[in-house]
Amino acid sequence: MTSILRSPQALQLTLALIKPDAVAHPLILEAVHQQILSNRFLIVRMRELLWRKEDCQKFYQEHEGRFFYQRLVEFMASGPIRAYILARKDAIQLWRTLMGPTRVFQARHVAPDSIRGSFGLTDTRNTTHGSDSVVSASREIAAFFPDFSEQRWYEEEEPQLRCGPVRYSPEGGIHCAAGAGDPGPACRRPVGL
Repeated sequence: MTSILRSPQALQLTLALIKPDAVAHPLILEAVHQQILSNRFLIVRMRELLWRKEDCQKFYQEHEGRFFYQRLVEFMASGPIRAYILARKDAIQLWRTLMGPTRVFQARHVAPDSIRGSFGLTDTRNTTHGSDSVVSASREIAAFFPDFSEQRWYEEEEPQLRCGPVRYSPEGGIHCAAGAGDPGPACRRPVGL
């Protein structure tokens, strides 16, 4: 896997979360989903879930002790979230740019067309989360998609998605190789709570 990951042609993976404030509003949720598609990210996996408080605490443990930690944990456990594994060249940086600055006030002034600039309410209720590095992307993807094998994906799916053709499956909510035969189980994967 190391040689594939280091290949300059390989797609990069990142975790993207749509937070409860956006999932609670179907029009905002759909607008963010459409921004993902229109910015040519490939949706590798997608799921909606309710996050337990204990899982939130573990996920955000690096922030424990900071003034916003408890508020963030309670908010993230307050309602459904949508988790994506996105792929694209430079996916991590491109997703972070599309999200905009973490602080909504700053996002509205510096990047008003960003997701947070358009839909963010506060620094906690800022619509989205994204991995900040390759290491954190791997860790975060494993936390939300424990059955996903990054190594297997790079060996089996990534070359097909990178070389195309690719199609988006609205039923499964993901992209898959547009081969002549059966679309395979990944394209039929249901999206659910």
